[in-house]
Amino acid sequence: MSRLAAGVVLVTAHDPDEGPRGEDVGMTATAFLSVSLDPPLVMVSLRDGSRMDDLLAEQPLWGVSILAEGQRQIAGRFAMKGRVSDRLLFADIPTVRGAASGALLVGGALATLECRTEQRVAAGDHTLVIARVLTVGFPGGDGGPLTYFRGNYRHLS
Repeated sequence: MSRLAAGVVLVTAHDPDEGPRGEDVGMTATAFLSVSLDPPLVMVSLRDGSRMDDLLAEQPLWGVSILAEGQRQIAGRFAMKGRVSDRLLFADIPTVRGAASGALLVGGALATLECRTEQRVAAGDHTLVIARVLTVGFPGGDGGPLTYFRGNYRHLS
């Protein structure tokens, strides 16, 4: 599967149960796709037992930022294993809080989506989360997408 090129997104959600103001959580994903145009549905695949899988089992509202080719550092930060707290990872990234989801959305992304989970499907060691798209934004203009191919982040040429 490393030979299948994939777009790179940052999936985000706000965990209201963590502390007095809650905590923002992010995860890099390459298994994200459009499922349906009518109604507008998308799907992300989450590793069972991951922090995002656990959070989205409880929190139905979440966001997606489709990363631009210049946002490789963001993708790498949120893909690290054994990383520091997400609060520190978000610290110097320009974001806005989505009005519908409360999730952080990345400035300069090619597109942002706010979603509400409609279905969770167990699939091997992952959970497929199917969600309705609530809002769409285009904060980053018309640049190229960040892609992942053969174990590395790439630019389309």
